[in-house]
Amino acid sequence: MLTGAHVVIYSKDAEADRAFFRDTLGFRSVDAGGGWLIFAIPPAEVAFHPHDQNNMHQMYFMCDDSKTQMAALKKKGVRFREISEERWGTRTTISLPGGGEIGLYEPKHPVTFGKASRGRRGSKAKRSKRR
Repeated sequence: MLTGAHVVIYSKDAEADRAFFRDTLGFRSVDAGGGWLIFAIPPAEVAFHPHDQNNMHQMYFMCDDSKTQMAALKKKGVRFREISEERWGTRTTISLPGGGEIGLYEPKHPVTFGKASRGRRGSKAKRSKRR
């Protein structure tokens, strides 16, 4: 039985990014030994998109209201790139202290968890059944 997923983010300044996740984003963590922090993150889902290469991954945090979420994080000094309206959601990126970025988006599609699982814009989330 699968029990969870573990995301690894490579960083030129892992300590700064760990502090950002702990102090700015407020994620709780466990110490795996020697100060190596592993963070609990919100529920997640995985999507597979066609591409001409394998082993390419992106990480996005999801929120119910991107303007409200961004305003709250800006008060903590978080920087963002421009907002982009896509068919599937409103998106931006969060600038990490180590120089990397993590996506942030407000989905317009049904999601598998949380408030948005009610369905966006009148649609209902459909779950596929394994046959």
